[in-house]
Amino acid sequence: MASTVTKEYRPTDDEPFMNERQREFFREKLLAWKDEILEESRGTIVSLQQETIAEPDLADRATSETDRALELRTRDRQRKLISKIDEALRRIDDGSYGYCEETGEPIALSRLEARPIATLSLEAQERHERRERVHRDD
Repeated sequence: MASTVTKEYRPTDDEPFMNERQREFFREKLLAWKDEILEESRGTIVSLQQETIAEPDLADRATSETDRALELRTRDRQRKLISKIDEALRRIDDGSYGYCEETGEPIALSRLEARPIATLSLEAQERHERRERVHRDD
């Protein structure tokens, strides 16, 4: 049930931040993304079920096992992404969506359009990544 909100509407800085129309825009964007991921997962499951045939050739078997491991890693990343999408949908419902977890400031609309599950402003994300790099280099 796609609304016309996302078809013609684009959030702008000229309107109140996270007004009802913006929240609905991001809700629909997140739900569409989740549906796309779930559809891909269904395809992966069908593919994995069909590929359970034992390969007589060792090289073919190794290739199949490598492909299967890659598919399973991809599914795990997708599962984590769905969890982040669900968290973003909860934030839309509780009114905290679009605001930086660290500073409380609004996250740029362009950042949210590119990464609708973002929880940090660009500046806070960069600080976080710098801290990670410093600790990783220790």
